[in-house]
Amino acid sequence: MRGLRDRTVIVTGGAGGIGSATCRRFAAEGARVAIFDIDAAAAGRLADAIAAEGGTARPFACDITDHAAVRAAVAAAEEALGPVGVLVNNAGWDVFRLFADSTPEEWRRLIEVNLIGALNMHHAVLPGMVARRAGRIVNIASDAARVGSSGEAVYAACKAGLLGFSKTLAREHARQGITVNVVCPGPTATTLFEGYKQGAGNPEKLEEAFRRAVPMGRIGAPEDLPGAILFFASDDAAYVTGQVLSVSGGLTMAG
Repeated sequence: MRGLRDRTVIVTGGAGGIGSATCRRFAAEGARVAIFDIDAAAAGRLADAIAAEGGTARPFACDITDHAAVRAAVAAAEEALGPVGVLVNNAGWDVFRLFADSTPEEWRRLIEVNLIGALNMHHAVLPGMVARRAGRIVNIASDAARVGSSGEAVYAACKAGLLGFSKTLAREHARQGITVNVVCPGPTATTLFEGYKQGAGNPEKLEEAFRRAVPMGRIGAPEDLPGAILFFASDDAAYVTGQVLSVSGGLTMAG
């Protein structure tokens, strides 16, 4: 896609399922990839694998819920790879629990990872983008934010908050050459989805129910997401901002 070569990209949760597939795809397009992940070892292994494939990637251990740590990691990434041109907020965490059975401790952790973490990343990256009058931000939310999902009330609330936040930033920064768009995965075969299934107590039955509900007849794979993410990050989407795109095999068809 146009405009990705030699651009510095940060992907949070970069060592996970969707994150690693996205990092590999950016690197294949010639971007310089900063892999942000709380799991330093996993981020390092992915960076080594990308380098072996001929790409450019560096690992950065980062707890996105820590504002100071985020600022330090962004500064380190820019020193190593250059000014950040693309931010992909992909990191997330979930637990399957009916709201009435959930705890305030779980709410706080869900909000910290899924909403505060993204706010921290925006706060660290946006000033540089504003100064350069250029930037692409792609936030990974969830179709739970668009249509709801039983057992994920607080997670859905966080992701819905990210939708509203993204649309507001898209308005605030459009005239500075910064676009902000959202990709909403449906059920996707990641560690996060595996934990969700296990929390439900009947993982095989739940996965089969999802599979039957998806018009395409299968659960999504991490490799199904990078195309949409890279489109929003590319110059091909230079006139697209404040938009939300579901990648769910047709499970949700929100207007």
